Amino acid sequence: MIAVLTGGHILLESLPGLAKTTAVTTLASGIHAGFQRIQFTPDLMPGDLTGTDIYEPNKGEFRFVPGPIFHEIVLADEINRAPPKVQSALLEAMQEHQVTVGGVTRPLPELFIVMATQNPLEQSGTYPLPEAQLDRFLLHVVLDYPNAEDELLILQQDRQRHYGEDKALLPSPLHPQQVLQARRDVAEVHVDPELERYMVTL
Repeated sequence: MIAVLTGGHILLESLPGLAKTTAVTTLASGIHAGFQRIQFTPDLMPGDLTGTDIYEPNKGEFRFVPGPIFHEIVLADEINRAPPKVQSALLEAMQEHQVTVGGVTRPLPELFIVMATQNPLEQSGTYPLPEAQLDRFLLHVVLDYPNAEDELLILQQDRQRHYGEDKALLPSPLHPQQVLQARRDVAEVHVDPELERYMVTL
């Protein structure tokens, strides 16, 4: 929620099987916005993210076909399984909220946020993320295995979800404008100069 309310991007890291993807999709379901999951693989190409120009012979011209990056909420699943050139395709989008393809720059939705997951580098088939890309994530959250008590609670909640027992408890999804207004409200919170000086020393 911190990332959503501040407009920052988030990176979740853990071993396989700890519900990283489920956590992101659940959060995204609470916002009535365009959501796209991108499964990062070794054969993924930059154009698979950003889109590409397609030639139309009958018109004798190129037409731009937007890629999945043009959605408001993007799940970059297992981001470190794709080679660096693909990861680098996200740099402009995450920093500037725009994408340049074929010399033409196109804006991304105002709400745009990347929620990425990755496995530890010790896992086979993973690549380290470039420092420039890591710097574009506001939060890097490392998840660990739950203890026995938490795991029992997860089992109980999953059973309720499976049988629809908790559907009445789910609130209506937020409209994107509500999220954007919440971001503006957060940005207007007064921060004392003394606190700002303390933040700089951290």
